[in-house]
Amino acid sequence: MYRSTDQTDKTKVTCIRNRADVLYDFKVSFFTMGQLPNFPWNFLERELENDSSSEMILDILNQTCLHPLCCKHPPSVRYRRLFLSQLIKRHEASGREPLDELYDALGEVLGVEEGTECYKSYLLPCGEAVSLSESTAVISEGTTGLVTWEAALYLAEWALENTHAFTDRTVLELGSGVGLTGIAVCRSCSPSSYMFSDCHLSVLHRLRDNVQLNGLDNQNSPRVSVEHLDWEEVTEKQLREIGAATVIAADVVYDPDIIGCLVKLLSKILRCSANGSPPDVYISSTIRNPDTYNSFKHQLESSGIQHEVMTGPVTHVFFYNRQATIEMIKLYI
Repeated sequence: MYRSTDQTDKTKVTCIRNRADVLYDFKVSFFTMGQLPNFPWNFLERELENDSSSEMILDILNQTCLHPLCCKHPPSVRYRRLFLSQLIKRHEASGREPLDELYDALGEVLGVEEGTECYKSYLLPCGEAVSLSESTAVISEGTTGLVTWEAALYLAEWALENTHAFTDRTVLELGSGVGLTGIAVCRSCSPSSYMFSDCHLSVLHRLRDNVQLNGLDNQNSPRVSVEHLDWEEVTEKQLREIGAATVIAADVVYDPDIIGCLVKLLSKILRCSANGSPPDVYISSTIRNPDTYNSFKHQLESSGIQHEVMTGPVTHVFFYNRQATIEMIKLYI
């Protein structure tokens, strides 16, 4: 809650803390290209009413468009243009003198042509950022795997809360997409090795770029690889050689046509253990079509695979649509 600075010292401390939180919200939302109406504009407007300076505007600008991360891995041109327009609109409405820094920042993006790729950066609790090259289109090159989906963000948050499921383990990720979940796990959960996998060639190309972009390779710990994994063709021998103790997947239950293939793969994974016990398998799903998701669960049951819904609380780390229905399950036989 906003409080003006002409109250008690205790209130001033609360205001400063809240102001810092709001600046962080602007930063996190901006770098993940969050929906602009969801930014804390009301706080900014109240701040401008109670403070004769433009300090808050400059602070927001320095935490977003002028931040070093934006220079290195910028959000899309269109997004930056829209964000700056909203910031200028609030500043002009306050009746203050124009800020050169605002218009200079806008001028830099007005003449730039929009590309097909942009960067989204997700801030980890340790302060580091996971930066990802993503497509500016939801569906690109015949696949939805070139953007980050909510279930992957939720799975990453769960992993940060449950590091024991990954620490000192070999981890296999199915359908890694652009790599958010796996990179977060590698950065924060200390697996011994991590295998990203996908089957779409353009996704694999983007995935390899993102893994390299975030400083991961097969020479340092954790040892990381990016592999083409065809769910229909992978053999039990290959799965044993991978030797995964933990297997994860996010947003892989979206197409009724691939559910049968996915369930057969999960059955193979659960039945071929490299170290005497089956791996822990976790699936995070955004339930867009209940019929499709229920069909997945029914086919699991028909294949002798049971599941447990993971219901524990998860600390909110990333900025994304939390109105989406997301369920995470653990599989076992």
